[in-house]
Amino acid sequence: MKNLILFAALAFVSLTACNQKAQEKPAPSVSQTTPTDLALVPNDWIAKRVSKSKHRLQGTAAGKIVWNAMKANGGLAKWYANGPLSFRFQYQPLDSSTPRDTYQIIDTWRSTARHYHAKDSSQQFGWEGKTAWQLAKDSTAFAYNTRFWALTPYFFIGQPFVLDGSGVQLKQLPNTVYQDRMQEVIRVTFDTGTGDAPDDYYVLYFDAETHKLAVIRYIVSYPGYFKNGGHSPEKLMELGAYHTVDGIALPTTYKTFWLSAEGEADEHITDITVSDIKFQPKAKKSIFGIPEKATVVEGL
Repeated sequence: MKNLILFAALAFVSLTACNQKAQEKPAPSVSQTTPTDLALVPNDWIAKRVSKSKHRLQGTAAGKIVWNAMKANGGLAKWYANGPLSFRFQYQPLDSSTPRDTYQIIDTWRSTARHYHAKDSSQQFGWEGKTAWQLAKDSTAFAYNTRFWALTPYFFIGQPFVLDGSGVQLKQLPNTVYQDRMQEVIRVTFDTGTGDAPDDYYVLYFDAETHKLAVIRYIVSYPGYFKNGGHSPEKLMELGAYHTVDGIALPTTYKTFWLSAEGEADEHITDITVSDIKFQPKAKKSIFGIPEKATVVEGL
C-alpha cells in the first residue's frame, strides 16, 4: 500500500524494506550493475530489503505466519528479483455495477502501475508513485475511480508479498476452520497516515497446511466513496486456482461474497479472473511515468 489507492488502503502501504535468507531458493541472477533505465533493481538491494522484512516479520507470531506464506508462494527475494509483473484483471460484478477489464504492469519494487484498456490499449491510466493519471478518449472509457483502482488489483494478486512494508500492523487471531480446512488467521490494520484509507482492515485466512492465502475478509473505507466517513459492509473473498510463474505462485480466480452474521460467505457478488501473468525483467522505469497528454486524477 503505498500512498493513495491501496485497495482502500493496503495497496498503498509504503512498502519499505526486507530480504532473503537460507530457507528461500536463490533469486534469479541479476547483475549488481543493473542498467539504470530498467525497473529491475540489483540483487544487493533486494537482499537488504528482504533481510529487513524477515527480521521484522519473524519478530511476532502473526509476522511468522505471513513470512511462511511468502516462502510458500516462492519467497520475497524471488518476488522482487523477477522484476515488474504484468497480467490481465477481469472484474465482473454480478449486479449492475461497472465491470473492469485491463491489462496492467506493476513495478513491484516501487508500487507503481500502468493499466491498458482491454479493448483499446491507447486508453490508459496509472499511478507513478505520487500522482494518479488517465489517458482516455472520453469519460466512458473508465467509468470508475481510476485513482482507487490503479493499485487495487495488485493488492489482490500481490498477497502476501505486499505485507512486507512499514505502516502495516499484523495481529494473530484464533485459528478457524473454513471449508473443512484449518486456517491461521491474521488481522491487518494500518498506521495513521498510511495511504488514502488507513481505516481499512483485512482479515486473512492462511491454510495451516499449505501456508497459502485462502480467504480475504475486508472493508472499503476509501474517502472518495465515503465522503462523510464510514465504510462498506464486510466482504469475504475466496482465492482459488493458484498458478506458478517464474517460481512465484499466484491466485488466478477470486469470488467475493457479502459476509454473513455467522462469518460465512453469503450472497455471491463478484467474480474475478486473472490471466496472462508474466514477469517483465526488461521493463523500463519510464513505462511507469505520466504520458505527455495524460490528465492528472486529483483528490479522493
